[in-house]
Amino acid sequence: AGGRGKAGGIKVANSPEEAEKAAGQILGTKLVTHQTTAEGVPVSKVLVEKAMDVKRELYLSIIVDGASRMPVMMASEAGGMDIEEVAQKTPEKILKAFIDPAAGFQSFQGRKLAYGMNLSQEQMRPASNLMSNLYKLFKANDCSLVEINPLVITADGNLLALDAKVNFEDNALFRHTDVEQLHDLEQEDPLEVKANQLGVKNYIKMDGNIGCLVNGAGLAMAVMDLITHAGGRPANFLDIGTVNNVDRVVSAFKVFNTDPNVKAIMVNIFGGMARVDVIAQGIVEAHKRMDIDMPLVVRLAGTNVAEGRRMMAESKLKFIEASDFYDAAQKAVAAARSS
Repeated sequence: AGGRGKAGGIKVANSPEEAEKAAGQILGTKLVTHQTTAEGVPVSKVLVEKAMDVKRELYLSIIVDGASRMPVMMASEAGGMDIEEVAQKTPEKILKAFIDPAAGFQSFQGRKLAYGMNLSQEQMRPASNLMSNLYKLFKANDCSLVEINPLVITADGNLLALDAKVNFEDNALFRHTDVEQLHDLEQEDPLEVKANQLGVKNYIKMDGNIGCLVNGAGLAMAVMDLITHAGGRPANFLDIGTVNNVDRVVSAFKVFNTDPNVKAIMVNIFGGMARVDVIAQGIVEAHKRMDIDMPLVVRLAGTNVAEGRRMMAESKLKFIEASDFYDAAQKAVAAARSS
């Protein structure tokens, strides 16, 4: 997780004894940063590195830019723990080079970024080569982020990647089984792990109390906004996707039923390729297979909606029907408060 330094996750030791003591203080604890949940993530390992005599701290990264639809190399002479603050308060200090995937990263882009980071003439070529190799790594491994922070200049003037972070594109992991094997489930939220194991792939745990089952990422985000606007808090993000099998809906309800924070469930479906009758059948089947003792708010529209509503009515299942988005959000918030 980012922000480890500020959260006390990075210690400086001057002897093996100090290193052992510092490791003992961290191991077994939970690290809470601005990039983790309130519960934090467990510390099960420590990495011991040789301390370096650092003259300057720089920043270098590559991400996929959604607006331009291409990778972008970002660099700054203001690296280190405060890079997020730099990006927010002085964005002009973050230099960018957009990379055409057909042409790759060009040497002139490397020189321009190196110059912008106020590197010396002797450091220009090594920095440009580092950037070129960073892009090769990014492309070859289907990464969504490669970040070096800090990229330091040592006392003798050399460039050194002192810390790095790499995010891999989940949808490309089938090409990188070696990377997939490195996945540490202990660092993930237990409910997210359970959801993934059950085949509910787009579940993200949040800190609210209203479970959300929605089809479509945009609709799911709109639902979360409306719940918040109505005075509630969503317990999760979940895009159930194009559902044409009952079991995936049942699995989603299993996840909701496992979360002790969930006090009400809101189902908001606008069926296109996803059939409303299949969703309805899944809802009914979930309540047959398990004891779900919490209010259920349902809004259904789209493909086979009449059949879906008929199935819900004939099931004798107790639920609160909603007519539109905001009606569903308001009823879910009220149900969670009274539950």
